Amino acid sequence: MRMDWTALADMGDALARLNAEEPVVLAALLADMPLLRERRAQLELPSALLAVVDGLLDSQDAADQVWALHAGREAGRNGEGLRRLLLAIIRDLRVVPILLARQLALLKAAPRRSEDERRALAQLTRDIHGPLANRLGIWQLKWELEDMAFRFLEPDTYRHIAREVDQTRLAREHYVENVKAQLSAGLAEHGIKGEVTGRPKHIYSIWRKMQKKRLSFDQLYDLRAVRVMVDDVASCYAVLGVVHALWVPVPSEFDDYIARPKANDYRSLHTAVIGPEGRTIEVQIRTHQMHAQAELGVAAHWKYKEGGKGAESAFERKITWMRQLLEQAGEGSGEELAGALDAELLEDRVYALSPKGEVMDLPAGATPLDFAYHVHTMVGHRCRGAKVNGRIVPLTYHLRSGDRVEIMTGKEPDPRRDWLMPSAGYLASNRSREKVRGWFHKLDRARNIEAGRELLDKELRRLGLLSADLGKVLARFHADSIEELLIALALGDIGPNAISRALLEAEKPVEPSPALPRPTAKPVRTDTRGFTIDGVGNLLVQLGRCCRPVAGEPIAGYLTLSRGVTVHRSDCSAFARLSALHPERVMPVEWGRAGGGYEADIQVLAVDRRWLLKDITNLIAQADAYVLDINSDNVRDSGRAVLRLRLKVADYDQLSNLLGKIDALPGVDEVRRVG
Repeated sequence: MRMDWTALADMGDALARLNAEEPVVLAALLADMPLLRERRAQLELPSALLAVVDGLLDSQDAADQVWALHAGREAGRNGEGLRRLLLAIIRDLRVVPILLARQLALLKAAPRRSEDERRALAQLTRDIHGPLANRLGIWQLKWELEDMAFRFLEPDTYRHIAREVDQTRLAREHYVENVKAQLSAGLAEHGIKGEVTGRPKHIYSIWRKMQKKRLSFDQLYDLRAVRVMVDDVASCYAVLGVVHALWVPVPSEFDDYIARPKANDYRSLHTAVIGPEGRTIEVQIRTHQMHAQAELGVAAHWKYKEGGKGAESAFERKITWMRQLLEQAGEGSGEELAGALDAELLEDRVYALSPKGEVMDLPAGATPLDFAYHVHTMVGHRCRGAKVNGRIVPLTYHLRSGDRVEIMTGKEPDPRRDWLMPSAGYLASNRSREKVRGWFHKLDRARNIEAGRELLDKELRRLGLLSADLGKVLARFHADSIEELLIALALGDIGPNAISRALLEAEKPVEPSPALPRPTAKPVRTDTRGFTIDGVGNLLVQLGRCCRPVAGEPIAGYLTLSRGVTVHRSDCSAFARLSALHPERVMPVEWGRAGGGYEADIQVLAVDRRWLLKDITNLIAQADAYVLDINSDNVRDSGRAVLRLRLKVADYDQLSNLLGKIDALPGVDEVRRVG
């Protein structure tokens, strides 16, 4: 909605009241001057200023997405979600005063528009701009935005309350100024140092209080209010005495939230008195610290004013931070503000959209599967696939704020157990994971044992540990039997890679033969590959090509006749034959500091589909591993492929996680380590 020259002037006036800086004012004007915006490079502005202006223009363009969503009939009553989406997608938070000033100017110009346009503009203001101004403490614009929106949405009620007030706003402001002067004089007379502020309640605030407390106009005691801020708690009660000495208190209208704070830790003294001219006035008394906490801390004003349950702590921190940034901008510290924006403009929430435009608040890293479980538990259970912005994506896709997500479901619920594996990357939300775990908890014991056995066998087969003794790790996982261990695995309480890791750590290295002397004078040698050979120096050391051990696995050394010490996995079959023939050549070897990586051979059995190799190599690159060699064979007339890859990985954990991710790719039947 474009603005005429009168509206532009009103917007400039609102920004001036907010002490807006030059780039903010310039970006606000250029947004409504498309021809001048296209030629802004010709304005001969400093490059740093132009960069800030461009960022503010981009943020205004991003905000247009929220206005469009709100205008759609499908958006429904979702003001909180749209406010969160707005804060998530705008890149430069200094754009918020522009959005508020622009909306106020549009409201002032609304009488020149049609009835439908006025109502749409007012509803947008009530749902988004008014609450944002409230949360950010931009009181200069808040009451005007709320009152004007109220006037267009409910004109009869607005006129009724205005008649009840029976005064102009200017007259009420003069009345409050008179009360402030009398109270300040009373405090000075008693030697109390305090700051007195106040303003009359605006019409929308009066109506909200009448609705919330179900009161008639005559029952309201705080149409006019003043606030006194002092240095300490003792002074709060001293001020209370002065107030009650000046004016007659209203019975039952006193609340001591200092002695008995509210549940959100809000603290203040509230009293109502019969002030000058026989009119009631509310007085709030608090310390400066209490006021700061009420405005910026856990007792933030907007929590109880808006009647919500409170947002997540991360979102609250962002609101607090935005208030502080806006205060800094008002003080002119532009460079510090820009630095804070660069350092802090990271959001740990994602705001995705349903096909109908409803905003879903999800944790950072959330996937379409998290989105499905957020919609409804059964939608998650029945999820078979997803589209993001009209394109089919894997269920492990990381959503971004503003993404529109469509969940494809089956007729029957059928969650998969690998959704519970963190390494597979299906779920980022603990809430979603608990829902999946709850589904499998309902299954019978035998099915859980069978499912756990399948998951574990798959992991152990990949790593060549099928013959390992599970009894060695039961105590580590607080399981009384192998069946309990398998059930915990099936329910997602334990990951299969955790069990395989524990099995490797439980394997004891081969003891050295007593016949082999162990010199004590020579230092322990650390090889560049990342393992140590106890008491032996100046020996050539190499990894066994038969098993290619990876950091973290149990290993042992074998002293050859001409090639120094060869390091094998403890369960290597070749090492077993050699040690049986020449046990005196077995040497103790341990992993030392991490080196430059380790080689490992893997084999992938999969459907011979398009982009299979690309998908596998992309996963390897994302895991920060390297491909040293690839060989592939196609099984004739079967549509199957066998891929053999030699990888360079950092350690055992990286290899295990990588195998799990490759196994989750579409069309992959099996992936395991070979050699």
